[in-house]
Amino acid sequence: MASETLHEDADKLGDDIIDHHRAIASLMEELEAVDWYNQRAKATRNPELRAILEHNRDEEKEHAAMALEWIRRNDSKMNEHLETYLFTEGPLTAIEADAKGSGGDVGSEAPAKDGSLGLGSLRKAGGQDR
Repeated sequence: MASETLHEDADKLGDDIIDHHRAIASLMEELEAVDWYNQRAKATRNPELRAILEHNRDEEKEHAAMALEWIRRNDSKMNEHLETYLFTEGPLTAIEADAKGSGGDVGSEAPAKDGSLGLGSLRKAGGQDR
């Protein structure tokens, strides 16, 4: 195995775990590259170089998104957590508390995509208040 970051014998892990490791390592490397490009772009005084570095940084973000999507598609628990937290509004810890308070584990029920608390209408049919 080419990776030196495995903590267990590659022969005992199996192809699925090795591929998952590859995706996670790649995601980490892409995010590290984003950080490096951010720092370099901020530090340079040369506007042309800054534009190149920002372009390169944004390419790394695309790569990170692709790796994350592969992980999501191949890890059902990660998928549950991403469905719970991504593209939501408000404090993330409140989303976590709501998910845990609903009687399930975090990620067992995703918040409503419309930003509501999932309580439904508080009005009677016909638009009259209760």
